[in-house]
Amino acid sequence: MTKLTPIKQKRISDQIFEQIRDLIYRGELAPGSKLMPERELAATMGVSRASVRNAVKRLAAIGLVEQQQGRGTFIATHDASTAFLFADAADPGNPDLMDLLEVRMGLECYAAALAAVRADEADILAMEKSTAQMAQAFDEGRPGTRADASFHMSIALAAKNPFHTVIINSFSTYLFHGEQDLLHKLYGEYPASVLQQHDDIIRQIKNREPDKAHAAMKSHILYLTEYVKAARLRSL
Repeated sequence: MTKLTPIKQKRISDQIFEQIRDLIYRGELAPGSKLMPERELAATMGVSRASVRNAVKRLAAIGLVEQQQGRGTFIATHDASTAFLFADAADPGNPDLMDLLEVRMGLECYAAALAAVRADEADILAMEKSTAQMAQAFDEGRPGTRADASFHMSIALAAKNPFHTVIINSFSTYLFHGEQDLLHKLYGEYPASVLQQHDDIIRQIKNREPDKAHAAMKSHILYLTEYVKAARLRSL
């Protein structure tokens, strides 16, 4: 008989760390913004200041927040925790979008399939919220790239694999900050198509259809890829 072991309850500091980390990854805590002071975080979350302190130290250790003496704690403006993964492969200021899209095809399609199995209600709400924010941005004449990045991060988080989350977050940094002009043009020309693709992905995840979620994400990334190819041909 397989040996069973006691179930270990998560430490309070681990839960605090995960909540703040997920808010950062989803873009709800914007880069450069100031994190709530330790005392207020403890009161808001109903935990001890020691637990908050431990969680913030972990966030700082992986580069998600920066602690500034006398000023407080700020959300990092870049993801230092994964910078080493790409330092030798690409220039953050001039990434090759086609290279990024090829890798995203594997990572994000599989993440969508995992999300269809593992996503909870909070994950689904985060996806829907990001898509609604993107639609609002389009209505107001804004590109919606931040909401788009949040949408893709919500799916990565729903896959419940921390390695997926970290890697996709780093790719989002390259994609959404390295090719702003091209993405702005795409979203400006075809906002309804992009939103429809997001809705299709969410629907398959909600319906618990991993194969269809995988296919919906693949269709979305292929759409981006074809647009990039066409844009490059026009520029020749």
